[in-house]
Formats: sequence, structure tokens, C-alpha cells
Amino acid sequence: MASAHPSQGLPSGMDPSMVDEYASQSKLLQEFVKIPSIGKAWIFTSKDENTSRAMVSVSQSDLLANKKRSFLLNTHISKSSSKSVSFQWSPFPVEMSGVSAVVPSPSGEKLLLVRNAEDDDSPTKLEIWGPCQLENEIHVARSVHGSLYTDGWFEGISWNHEETLIAYVAEEPPQPKPEFNDSGYKKEGSSQKDCRSWKGQGDIEDSWGETYSNKRIPALFVANISSGEVRALKGIPRSLSAGQVIWAPSSSYSLVFVAWSDDNGFQETPRKLGIKYCYNRPCALYAAADPFKEEADEPSTDSNMGDTAALVKLTADLSSAFFPRFSPDGKYLVFISAKSAVDSGAHNATNSMHKIDWPTDGKLEGSLGVSDVVPTVMSPQDGCFPGMYCSGLLRSPWLSDGRTMILSSAWGSKEVILSINIASGEVSRVSPQDSDYSWNVLALDNNNILAVSSSLVTLPQMYYGFEDSHTDKPCQWDWQEIPSPFPKPSDKVSSLLADHKFSVIKIPVSNPSDKLPDGANLPFEAIFVSGKDSASSPTIVVLHGGPHSVYPSSYSRSLAFLYAQGYNLLVVNYRTALGEGDQRPKEECMVMLRGLEICYSIS
Repeated sequence: MASAHPSQGLPSGMDPSMVDEYASQSKLLQEFVKIPSIGKAWIFTSKDENTSRAMVSVSQSDLLANKKRSFLLNTHISKSSSKSVSFQWSPFPVEMSGVSAVVPSPSGEKLLLVRNAEDDDSPTKLEIWGPCQLENEIHVARSVHGSLYTDGWFEGISWNHEETLIAYVAEEPPQPKPEFNDSGYKKEGSSQKDCRSWKGQGDIEDSWGETYSNKRIPALFVANISSGEVRALKGIPRSLSAGQVIWAPSSSYSLVFVAWSDDNGFQETPRKLGIKYCYNRPCALYAAADPFKEEADEPSTDSNMGDTAALVKLTADLSSAFFPRFSPDGKYLVFISAKSAVDSGAHNATNSMHKIDWPTDGKLEGSLGVSDVVPTVMSPQDGCFPGMYCSGLLRSPWLSDGRTMILSSAWGSKEVILSINIASGEVSRVSPQDSDYSWNVLALDNNNILAVSSSLVTLPQMYYGFEDSHTDKPCQWDWQEIPSPFPKPSDKVSSLLADHKFSVIKIPVSNPSDKLPDGANLPFEAIFVSGKDSASSPTIVVLHGGPHSVYPSSYSRSLAFLYAQGYNLLVVNYRTALGEGDQRPKEECMVMLRGLEICYSIS
């Protein structure tokens, strides 16, 4: 009998050598994918200023199972007077199986674990943990609300100051739908689940697009952690989608939140458009009373009021307001605005920061003054602050002076850590000035910073930052590398990373013109990644989407896998990329983007 051909049973165009090559690539991809990713972090201070505790969330992807596992790592932090710090990590992480969100209370004495329902018949579970024990478990039926929004624009879970109530954002309960019998007459009082007749679906409900296509309108709820009672915040029109709720200082209006309107300004008929990557959706800050407050003060009628008497619109004169945070003394409500994106139509643009003087008596009467903290930067000089590009804020982003915020932002092709004084508006770069690595803040430890740094050829590494008060240079920080709790990657991955280097290069404009905006004549940036044999290696040009986006210099396992195959990478942050000031010609962008919006809404 003749032996079988070696390529028998293989797909057309493949031979055994290709199978071996793909198997090798598959193994290498799995080695890159299983490297843990650092998520959020929380630091809990103690009476001893030299010690504190921290939790770090970590995720690890399982490529074959197509799922992600989440863990919590705990550590004890010890500081010395010589500005050195040591981290004593717990020997093993704790897997957060089935947990959608982890939210410590402000004091760190309680912990909320959210377990969203896995099917339509299961309740959402809110677990309240104290020291070494489960204090309460609240089961919320689907008839009260759906799953909590635990990420994205609508994410919002907040403890009140007394740690007795938790406000959060969840899907509104299912809306009743009309039911009809075979003759076409509407049926009353029948169970939709048991009814076998044809059912009408009711009015069509728009969604907010990608990642939100199967979710109902986000609404606000407050849970009493002792009694387990959950109350909805009444009075929010269904034309508003609520998110990012926080508790206000003592006030008749206890809750402040962001709401996005169906009216996007691009169409005659209000309709939700995609929001995941879109900062150009109009939104505003609102205030409302705590539904558990027995004798809330009657709100006054003024020009800030909407159609609902229980709601106060705080930013009536701004087209965009989000990420609200109260200063520690409760005097200021600080927030970010993407008004440049909303007003121009660009999907993203340079942000600005603003503040509201919060009334000491808690009464929101008359016009609330909104003042600038950091205005929109139009055409920055080369090497100077290019403006704010904020994709998130810590729950408590304040240093101990109560006036300085710490946040992450894009700066050219890098992510950097900034300090912003909300009283003076002074902006300083906290992360190393001479570094092309990307830096992100994870948590604050009084006046010190826990951060993560990485590059396209360097795995994420945690650092602990001290402000250096013994130098004449302003805002000078010392950064100490923290020994990693993670095992080292395989020898293969370590060797590939060590054999590559990267550089951020500036590409000048070849034909500058006085007719162009100032920013359009400035150079733009690209990141070049190369190996030892870069001269003979093919190059892949990597372009980000948007076009109003940016590809930072931070570690990316997908790009790491590409250059591990022997390619050079040219990662281009072309004109209209973020981190370069608000320098795009807006009129041209508007024409293009309105067409794209129309195409998107039709599809």
C-alpha cells in the first residue's frame, strides 16, 4: 500500500512546514497573552503615616477559552524617612470569579463586590464585605433594574460619606410591552413569559452603539446597605442617559451625575449615536436629591431647572461636562469638558477643566458660576503643555493640600502624569520629563503616587513616586521601581523584548504654509520599533483609528507579537492625533464627520 501524502488532509495551499510555523506562532501568541495586565489599584492609609495597605486588580487572558480571569493582589507598604519604600506582596492572588466591579468604601473599612446577573431570571447581587466577613448580600430582582454599568462612559458606583448608602448606575427595568391575541386585540393582565400569542414589541428603543447594543437605558439607583432596600432616583426623563454618579457634600441635592441627551445636534429627530470612543456627545452635570432622604428641601424654581422639579442642571451653558469630583473640603465641584469636540464634531479633541463654587448652604439657587481651571490649548509650542486629554479620573485624585489633582493625560505620543492646582490653574508634569515611556497613575498614598510605566518594548512596571522637596526645580519627583509580584515571562518572550528598541521621532511638515493653522505647520510624531536586523526587515505601518485618537508608546501585546515575527513597526500619530493641542482645521473636520455620522446612523 502506498503511503499517504504528507500534505493529505491539510487545507488547500498549506504544507506541513506551514503547519509547524503556525503552531510555533500560536504558542508564542499564547505566551504573550498570558502575561498579566495591571488594572486599577486602591491604597488604604493607616494611623501610622509610614505604613499603608494596597489592593491591585490584575487580569489574565485565556486565549483558548476566550475569556479573561480577574484577580486581586494585596500588599503591605512600608515607608522610611529616607524616601524609600518596600512592598510586601501576598503570596497568592485572590480570583474574582463572577465579579463585575470592586469598590472599596472611602475609609477602606468596607468593600462592595458587584455580581451582575448571568441570565434574565437571576438577580444582581451586591455583596457588602467588612473586616473578615460578609456583612450583607443584597439581591436585586430584574424587575427593579438590570445589570450595573461597571465600565465605559456610564460607569458610576459611589459610597456616601457615612458609608451607609451606595449610589450606582444600572439598566432600567424592562419596559412593559403590549400583547395581542390571534385576533389582533390587545390583551390585559397576561404574563408575557407565559403568553404564546403574538406580542408587539412596543416603541423602538435606540442604543448607544458598540458595547451598549443590548443594554437598556442607564438609570440611577441607591441601595441601603443595612436594610437591603433599593430605590430608583425618580424624575430623570428617559431622554437622558445617566452615569458617573457621585455624592455631594451636605446639601438638599445629595447626588451629582452626568447625563447624555438623545438630542445629538446632527439630526432633526433625536437619536442615540455611538458613544464608546466618542467624546463629542453632548452631556451635562445634574444634581438630584437622595431618594432615601425623608424630608428633602423643596427645590426652588429657576432657570437651571429642567422640566422635572427634582432635577437641577448645573452646566447649562456648556455643551459637555463629565468626570465630576468634589474637592476634599467640599467647596468646589471640578469636572472635565470635551466642549471642543462637541462644538466641532470631532470624535475627540483637547479637553478643558472647570470648577463650580459649591454653595456652602447646599442650596442650588440662581445661576451657578462655572470658571476655567485649564482652558483648551489650541496650538502649543514644541515641548510645551499640549492640553488635557483625560480618559478617566481616580475616585479621589487629590493630594493632601486639597487643591492639587493628579491625573493621566496624553502628551504627544506618550502618556504622562500631570498635577493640576485647581486654585491657580498651574499644570506640571509629574512623570519623568526625559522619558519616552508612557506613565499612568494607579492610586495615591497621601502625597505619594503609585504608577505604572511601560513602553512598546517593555512590560508594565509599577513605580512609587515621592515629591522631592530638596530641589530648586518645581514639581520634581523621585520614582522608585517596585519589585514585580508577577513571574518573569518565558525566556523566548524576554529575549524578543530585549532584542528590540523604540524611539519617538518627529516628522516635519514638508510644505508649511501661512494659510494653514499654526498647529498644522508643526511636526507630527511616529514611534519606530526595530530589532537587531532592522535594515533587512520589512516594516509594518500602524495607523490608529479616529482619526482623532493616538497610539501611545505604552506596551501593546498585539504590536509586540507583530515585531516578534521579525517586522519593524512604524506607529504613526498623524495630524489630528491627540496630545498635540487642538490644532485641527475644524471646518473641514465637520464636513467629513457629519457625513460619517449620517452613514453610521443609517447602518
